[in-house]
Amino acid sequence: MLDARLLRLDDQAHHHAHDHHQLVLSLAGRAEFEVDGRGGEVCRMRACLVPGDAGHQFAGMGDNRMLILDLDGQGTSAEDLDMLGRLFETPRYPELDADFQNLLNYAGAELARYGSDPLLARSLGGILLRALYLRLFGEARRRPAGSLDMERLDDYIRDNLARRISVAELAQVACLSPSHFHAQFKDGMGLTPHQYLLKTRLDRAARLLRESDRPLVRIAEECGFSSQSALTTAMRRYLGLTPKRLRGAE
Repeated sequence: MLDARLLRLDDQAHHHAHDHHQLVLSLAGRAEFEVDGRGGEVCRMRACLVPGDAGHQFAGMGDNRMLILDLDGQGTSAEDLDMLGRLFETPRYPELDADFQNLLNYAGAELARYGSDPLLARSLGGILLRALYLRLFGEARRRPAGSLDMERLDDYIRDNLARRISVAELAQVACLSPSHFHAQFKDGMGLTPHQYLLKTRLDRAARLLRESDRPLVRIAEECGFSSQSALTTAMRRYLGLTPKRLRGAE
């Protein structure tokens, strides 16, 4: 069984447990989840995989629109059962690249228009599920043997987040040519270096908005955005929320 639906999660904390797996994706806005004690956030750049029978809590944060897939093993082929077993072996909050977000936008628009058609819902849900599976497991087998030192790169990015960081600069930290670094980074992380930098800046800005009372213009500067309006535009596009709503959602 695969059921796809669109839903707004309210800001009240809910406690759930059910015997089917669940994939939660954000079309707009965000929500906070805790699955078997493991907390995380669902937003445009991050999903949530809830294994069947896992106790979980969740709450929407401000305006949001989620696409939720409910799945169980009934009538499922052996290959698909293996896929579900790997995907939902443990609670996960996988990161979503730009191509997946485009696919998600398309699926959301079709479900909003023809959501009463169960065949369409199952087909779109299956495509999203398979695309996520390939990002988590399929591409890993094709990654280059020489892996990047992400801890070193993350330390460098964090220490220099307030200014512009070029791909050539990161390639130098990794001791690779810019072209080799770009290809290896995308193969290994599922994001281009530019997308990863933007995600890091947005994650940091969102955390500062929720956990501090610093002025928005200062947060924008600390996170490497050229202006307050640049931060607002990026948050609206990739998180589906403005900084004001994000700060007021707590």
